[in-house]
Amino acid sequence: MDSDLADAVDALKAVFAKRKLPCSFGKAPPTSVDELRKQLRVPARFRSFLLAANPERVETVTPVERIRLVPADELVKAQQLVQAPGANGSPPADWKTSWVVIGESSLLGDPYFLDVSKPDPEGDCPVYTAMSGQERWLPTLVGSSFAQFLRILSTAMEIAAGFGDAIMDDEDEDAFREALGPKVKIIDAAAMRAGHWT
Repeated sequence: MDSDLADAVDALKAVFAKRKLPCSFGKAPPTSVDELRKQLRVPARFRSFLLAANPERVETVTPVERIRLVPADELVKAQQLVQAPGANGSPPADWKTSWVVIGESSLLGDPYFLDVSKPDPEGDCPVYTAMSGQERWLPTLVGSSFAQFLRILSTAMEIAAGFGDAIMDDEDEDAFREALGPKVKIIDAAAMRAGHWT
């Protein structure tokens, strides 16, 4: 793992420890990661993440969202879920083959996915989410790269620590988003402008 990604992973692990929330990272077998490269075209940086910090049991918790990162051995199956038939009996036709699901909302069922058609020089790709259950997939940027996405997740978890574990009302959710917005802008201005986090 390069230092940029390693720092993002360390920050995420640290905030889980600080909030005393269970999480489990492991190491995916190189043979299965290579198979994912062939089958799903996962980019180099995400492959190095799976080899060094496979998210065996990782679910971020904030007042507005819970995001479960998909471990290596579930990635192929995760792709099939977004292509499952909808209410009309056929899958949404506009799901692109270059979108690789790497996480899901535990609250809403929405996928979080890499767009592997847009690699950067570091071998990373932007991360998007889209609302499930709609007639069309309308992607919204949540991280200009996977490393930045992880940084935003750990920052959101850090801010959420100040909100306690009580049930949130709309006012609390608004206050959380207001606190998160300026931090996301520093990490990733493009993701901030896209509006998912605020």
